[in-house]
Amino acid sequence: MRRLHLTLRRLLWLAAFACLALLAYGAMRQRPQDMPWTPLDLDQPVGLFTGRKLAALTGDAAGCRALLDRAGVDYVAMKAGGADQCRYADAVRLRAEAGAIGLVPAAVAPSCPVIAALKLWEWQMVQPAAERVYGQPVRSIRHFGSYSCRRIYGRGQGDFSEHATADAIDVAAFVLKDGRQVSVLKDWKGTGKDADFLRAVRDGACGLFSTVLSPDYNAAHRDHFHLDQAERGAMGGRACR
Repeated sequence: MRRLHLTLRRLLWLAAFACLALLAYGAMRQRPQDMPWTPLDLDQPVGLFTGRKLAALTGDAAGCRALLDRAGVDYVAMKAGGADQCRYADAVRLRAEAGAIGLVPAAVAPSCPVIAALKLWEWQMVQPAAERVYGQPVRSIRHFGSYSCRRIYGRGQGDFSEHATADAIDVAAFVLKDGRQVSVLKDWKGTGKDADFLRAVRDGACGLFSTVLSPDYNAAHRDHFHLDQAERGAMGGRACR
């Protein structure tokens, strides 16, 4: 009798495992972007593991550029540059595209994983939020740059910033189609449409970048969003403030 009970218990465990496997398979077919093992696809909606997959592209320049190619992103791959802790090897510069958000200044060349995240942010966060709040798209994003060989906060000691490897960009403002500018510095503390828009796009960036820092973090970020793709491992922490 005891042996029979053990056999039934095993059968029940097997049946439960089979049901869970079928449920997981169904979920994977419906929303593959939510599975940690499925390939990243910029044409898919943002999923639970999209941000980690984007950060994991660091060190895989060819794979990242292939991802941009499949998504139809027009860009120029830059030559490697810098040295030691300030070396970068996967920077790309976006070309002007009709209907796409332009970066101002246009000469900026962040790392490929940052560009991939910026494009997803544009397509699935920034433009939908702009259409919802303003009834018009964003024409360009003004920024404070990407590559800068320096330590965090420009200190003389301590860890190097993600800017030192072009794995970050600082976003200062959004210019709408009609020419009006929405500024992090001037509009973050408001209570109207501009503040709502800025918080929506900040929150949207948190699922795509390893680190998102806004004026809510500290005074050093009162005038920009810091967006980076810091590598912290598969189970590493992410920052969204």
